Amino acid sequence: MNRTQRLLYPCVHVSERALRLGTEAAIEVFAAARRHETSGSPVLHLEIGEPGVPTPGHIMEAAVRSLREGETGYGPPAGLPDLRVAIAEHLRERGVPATPDRVVVGPGAKPLIFFAALTLLDTGDEALVPDPGFPIYASAVRAAGARPVSYAVPTEPGATFDVGAVAGRVTRRTRVLFVNSPHNPTGTVLRSADLAALATLAERHDLAVVSDDVYSRIRFDRCVESIAALPGLAGRTVLVDGFSKTYAMTGWRLGYAHLPPELVQPITRFVINSVTCTPAFVQRAGLAALGGAQTCVEELVSALAERRDETVARLNALPGVRCPQPAGTFYAFPRIEERSGRVIDDEAFARRLLDNCRVALLPGSGFGAAGRGHVRLSFAARRADLDEALARIGRFASRVRTRTPERRPA
Repeated sequence: MNRTQRLLYPCVHVSERALRLGTEAAIEVFAAARRHETSGSPVLHLEIGEPGVPTPGHIMEAAVRSLREGETGYGPPAGLPDLRVAIAEHLRERGVPATPDRVVVGPGAKPLIFFAALTLLDTGDEALVPDPGFPIYASAVRAAGARPVSYAVPTEPGATFDVGAVAGRVTRRTRVLFVNSPHNPTGTVLRSADLAALATLAERHDLAVVSDDVYSRIRFDRCVESIAALPGLAGRTVLVDGFSKTYAMTGWRLGYAHLPPELVQPITRFVINSVTCTPAFVQRAGLAALGGAQTCVEELVSALAERRDETVARLNALPGVRCPQPAGTFYAFPRIEERSGRVIDDEAFARRLLDNCRVALLPGSGFGAAGRGHVRLSFAARRADLDEALARIGRFASRVRTRTPERRPA
């Protein structure tokens, strides 16, 4: 523990494991925005990864019915059998050779990512994580005592994914490869050839794969494949998915993993040791989501596609802003330059935008070193809020770009 940390915690010992944990900029920015709102200043929220629509009614009714029928006790740690069957059927429709006995349900996808890291990694191991990428990957790796090693995900328009560069990051200590497609924060969808090359890499170096597929059904231009669907990969892949994004169930906290057979019991034990089980009424809501009409998903994706096109066009119309068109997710990840051609200080940009214009978005550096000079914004907000937020961003970005550069001492 360093001096600053000892000042913060003068009376208790805090473990190195706890100090290794990172956080999410989204949570911190959301809290800062709430402080503004508490003081009476409304904020336009583009920072949080929420679909921006209410949970469909038939899903909520299934949960209410479960509560009324008395499903309020403990349940099977790995999940209700009916839901595990439904998840396996859903994954088979996506080309994954899934079976119910290899499905484990958890309170959100994030705990299952953590459990996978803790199961697959020992102290001194390494794991490949995307940069920019969801910050919890690296945090989970560090919590396991291992070292996250970043690999590049394209952030510029027209750039291609370099699997050869990923291969160059593999060492004798590498144990796990994290894959995320559609990708947060860029919206990139990996091509079939890229997934096949990553699969070959994993097999050549005997790597386990953790595939975060939570945005798999929020895609606009082409079908999204999972690396777990490739021949032989389901046996080495922890496929993590959930209900939050697809069915507007972020606060319900419901996720699942499809696992290699030898990981089912270890990860189930992590569930037992942490939360015991996932609430039955939440699982009944998930069962209704998978088993009901999927028009809610189709309507959501259609609405998001329109907002994506408008958002990207308006951002690219701003001087100094370059924004690739995301193929999936509901995020835009523009790069912003000052008049001098230098990229912005994204953390200062996001902070000043919130403080001065009451628009909350995320600095790109919160997703890794490759995110510097970018910001992430969600275009899943209500259309009126999105329109006004984009107008404020445009005015603010223009002021940043045209400001007089600071003179540096000779």
